[in-house]
Amino acid sequence: MVNKNAIILAAGKGTRMKSKLYKVLHEVCGRPMVDHVLTQVEKTQPNQIVTIVGHGAEKVKDYLGDRSQYALQAEQLGTGHAVLQAEPLLKDEEGLTIVVSGDTPLLTAETFEKLFAYHHDKGAKATVLTATAPDPTGYGRIIRNDIGIVEKIVEQKDTNDKEAAVTEINTGVYCFDNQTLFKALHQVTNQNAQGEYYLTDVVEILKNQGEIVAAYRMPHFEESMGVNDRIALSQATKVMRHRINTLHMQNGVTLIDPEATYIEVGVEIGSDTIIEPNVVLKGNTKIGSDCFVGAGSTIIDSTIDDNVQITSSTIESAVMHTGSNIGPNSHLRPSAEIGEEVHIGNFCEIKNAKIGNRTKVGHLSYVGDATLGTDINVGCGVVFVNYDGVQKHQATVGNHVFIGSNSNVVAPVALADHTFVAAGSTITDDVPEKAMAIARARQTNKADYWQKLPVANDQDWQ
Repeated sequence: MVNKNAIILAAGKGTRMKSKLYKVLHEVCGRPMVDHVLTQVEKTQPNQIVTIVGHGAEKVKDYLGDRSQYALQAEQLGTGHAVLQAEPLLKDEEGLTIVVSGDTPLLTAETFEKLFAYHHDKGAKATVLTATAPDPTGYGRIIRNDIGIVEKIVEQKDTNDKEAAVTEINTGVYCFDNQTLFKALHQVTNQNAQGEYYLTDVVEILKNQGEIVAAYRMPHFEESMGVNDRIALSQATKVMRHRINTLHMQNGVTLIDPEATYIEVGVEIGSDTIIEPNVVLKGNTKIGSDCFVGAGSTIIDSTIDDNVQITSSTIESAVMHTGSNIGPNSHLRPSAEIGEEVHIGNFCEIKNAKIGNRTKVGHLSYVGDATLGTDINVGCGVVFVNYDGVQKHQATVGNHVFIGSNSNVVAPVALADHTFVAAGSTITDDVPEKAMAIARARQTNKADYWQKLPVANDQDWQ
């Protein structure tokens, strides 16, 4: 088996992004562009991966960690100069090396494998991955001779009128014989419009030495899309989103309007789940089978078990167990765990709380820093008062408890099994089993109070 290596170019600043964020760390469907590239490269199982870093080097290394080796391009002097920085790590390696840009998030492992295979079959020293562009402006052009053999690659700023009209473009991805690559790089000069050392010049150098240079034309141009500005970023995101949504639908998920459904890479969804428009699914989210996620819902880093109903609500870093439901317009905040067959109604907020099976939190209630048992009824407007201005406190509620509307449960406090809280109460002390707690002033009716008002004899008020 031929040894394979990979070099990822990720040293450019990306000034056209007009951003404080390093270009290759801009996200496409939830992951930085360079992560997409590295993930696909990893699937080809190379012996070594070297990422060339420059601007924002430490942030890139912090994100990718030990998934790659790194080489620093301290000065950005062109793509040829960038690849040369990997020489100390790779120069003695035999086999093939693929070179790919870190701002091409749509490339796939399948394409890389085809490039490796084509290069090997042709016995080439260099193979360029090309595509036919509807508008080739900005791309290097592939210049072939009369019988279709690649002669050279000409960068946009160095083209003449005839070369500029060519629509076959260089995608920025190459496969080289590894040792041949580094020997040729030492022959590259910067005699061009940019004053840079172009990796593309290696092609012409090898041609002049009588080596075989090949070009593998990929069938879909959009896969080769490089991202240099916010417009291209949005276009790449749209393509990636289409891929993600298509895969989910092929796996049995119903997306009512795929064009208006936003699912990040890595989200898992079970079959027969229905997703309505304007739903956003992000991060490490797992959704089971036979679920319903209603329009306008957002789910982030959460686990949703089977047969869960979510109506226009926000769920972040939370868990909903089988048969539970929520919404509309409710919010599960981090560390909320909703038990089986639990009902969370409209305009509720749950945070750092565990809700036991079959409990109902109907509407307009807040449950924070609490553990609730099974079969509880939480009335309208109930507030778990968990914060004293300095620290948070826990409340515990047993099984089969009734909490009347407009009650305040002031933590730390415990309500035992089978207890009742009368509507309008403020509970500050523990409630023993099977007791009813009433914590409100007795009602007093003031007879003939109306007569004491200045307007009592005003005909307009009577």
